[in-house]
Amino acid sequence: MTKTPPPKIPPNLDWIRAAPEGEEGPGPWIEIAYGPDDDAVYLRETSDPENIVTTTQKKWDAFVLGVQAGEFDHFVEGVEGVEGVEGVE
Repeated sequence: MTKTPPPKIPPNLDWIRAAPEGEEGPGPWIEIAYGPDDDAVYLRETSDPENIVTTTQKKWDAFVLGVQAGEFDHFVEGVEGVEGVEGVE
């Protein structure tokens, strides 16, 4: 079986931190960046910034719409600290 080489990560991406409003510090938080010349979306965690996951804009958009629709709420059922978070019962 032939392994596909990992995609080349463009230098100087503009990372956007997904942290709760008003939160500062190291997190860990998820950060996303959009590719400059393609439809790639890059994701990383602030505690491991060298480990970058790449997906497409179309897949990222589908994921975001799924989150907004509550399709992943069952993953946080019973997790302490998420009560009262919008969209989580």
